[in-house]
Amino acid sequence: MVALNIFLGLVGGSEWIFIGIAILLLFGGKKIPELMKGLGSGIKEFKNAAKDDKQPVEKKEEEAK
Repeated sequence: MVALNIFLGLVGGSEWIFIGIAILLLFGGKKIPELMKGLGSGIKEFKNAAKDDKQPVEKKEEEAK
């Protein structure tokens, strides 16, 4: 985790632009929206699973009272 923070701290604005251009060249303009859509749906599913996981614990705590 610390290594990730150090890496992100060393990357400035111009480096992010270069990374974006490299991704655009690697995947092409048509593939990027598909990749972002897949990433967004994956994050949404993860959040829903985390929320569903919390609900039974909260119900059990209420029943214990």
